[in-house]
Amino acid sequence: MAEDMAKGYWIAMIDIVNAEKYSEYTAKNGAVFAEYGAAFVVRGGQNEARAGHGFQRHVVLEFESYERAKACYDSAAYQAIVPIRDAGAKVTLAIVEGHA
Repeated sequence: MAEDMAKGYWIAMIDIVNAEKYSEYTAKNGAVFAEYGAAFVVRGGQNEARAGHGFQRHVVLEFESYERAKACYDSAAYQAIVPIRDAGAKVTLAIVEGHA
């Protein structure tokens, strides 16, 4: 990877609607994230909405590049667990290129 290449990020805002299903999703997503070299920057933790809709949970994943972040989301392995995620939570997720 070139040193000046911008990293890629998933930024997710989450409201859990079915804790059992969401736990099933989180039990399965680690293998996919590891395959794509993702690292958690934020995973839950205290939060406070200062503007707009507040969410129960926030997650930020870091990837070596924007392309790698998109490839992870689009992978067959991740898409296979999206229905489990969606059964467990209302999710707003953006894939964002970092600042180089």
